[in-house]
Amino acid sequence: MGANFDITEYIRDGYVILIPVLYIIGRFIKQSERINNKYIPLILMGVGIVFGICISLGCKETLLSAIINGTVQGILTAGAAVLSDQVIKQMSKKDDQ
Repeated sequence: MGANFDITEYIRDGYVILIPVLYIIGRFIKQSERINNKYIPLILMGVGIVFGICISLGCKETLLSAIINGTVQGILTAGAAVLSDQVIKQMSKKDDQ
């Protein structure tokens, strides 16, 4: 009775491109060393929301629908980008055994 979680069920096709875009933006922010790492997920979420709303408006959604869908998709894609970064970091660590 294990729970299967597939994020692709929640992120719409037109927004998937935001995941690598946000990942790359996050890497640039981290390399700049001007911003504390703890703020990177929040910045990516904000950028993801803005980009998500822009994509929604490009799909000719109503303004309210674009804001709601863009916000949800922006948060989900930012989460996926941060998760991707963490998976890559953890998988590249050497075992202490």
